[in-house]
Amino acid sequence: MIKTSRRKFLQTGALGTAFLFAMPHRRSESQSPQAGEKSRVVLVRDKDLLDSEGNLNKTVLEKMVDEGMKNLFQTTTPEEAWKKIIQPDDVVGIKSNVAGPPRTPVELEDILKTKVLSVGVPSDKVSVDDRGVLRNPIFQNSTALINVRPMRTHHWSGVGSLLKNYIMFSEKPPTWHADSCANLAGLWDLPIVKGKTRLNILVMITPLFHGKGPHHYNKEYTWNYQGLVIGTDPVACDATGLRILKAKRLQYFGAEQPFAVSPHHIQVAQDKYNLGNADENRIELVKLGWEDGVLI
Repeated sequence: MIKTSRRKFLQTGALGTAFLFAMPHRRSESQSPQAGEKSRVVLVRDKDLLDSEGNLNKTVLEKMVDEGMKNLFQTTTPEEAWKKIIQPDDVVGIKSNVAGPPRTPVELEDILKTKVLSVGVPSDKVSVDDRGVLRNPIFQNSTALINVRPMRTHHWSGVGSLLKNYIMFSEKPPTWHADSCANLAGLWDLPIVKGKTRLNILVMITPLFHGKGPHHYNKEYTWNYQGLVIGTDPVACDATGLRILKAKRLQYFGAEQPFAVSPHHIQVAQDKYNLGNADENRIELVKLGWEDGVLI
């Protein structure tokens, strides 16, 4: 429920406009993309994120988050960007994903929590969780959500996506598996979720681009892409990540290789649910940093 203080905030000119822009998820008709309107997505990569043994450099990762936030919200500092989407009176749930490999890096979880605390949210009003979100008081009473997970091929949905990351908000996750999880965007209408997502980060550090079966993982089908896809539109972020996986599969196999399970839930999220933009021509992609191998 929106508090009186937030109503006042939303009525304060440019700040209110910026806040609304940052909250497109299950948008009302007036907030849905108009004809020709694009979703801004930032892809940031850094060659120094992983060392030769695959160890992650947290300092570099934080720099990537900062650059991504500044460019996404077009601010001078990352602090300004965070203040556009999180306020001191928010109750913030950071929806992670631990079902890897690869899982959401704990370093990234810590960075995001620190950024939320830096805008004045009390430490007892912030929580990072995945499988326990329905039992977590912070998520039960949240006013803001941050959605962060790695992309990897997936046995039921084709790819594990930001859209799929919210399946743990359902009392019965298996009921969403029909037709290759086509209707995952419907999760974003659940009361515990609806209208709360302020930021989405698709982790593309070592993506899993191929596999078959319910628990598949083979390091051969990962690579050091060393990137983050950041946006307010989960559909546009997922569509961008899917393009990267498709490009890698084409490079690796030498020809277009269909996924074992069709990841069409991303397109359905646009076409049926109007949750965001999946079509490439409706996404404004901003690329920052390292471009080794290009791959999109």
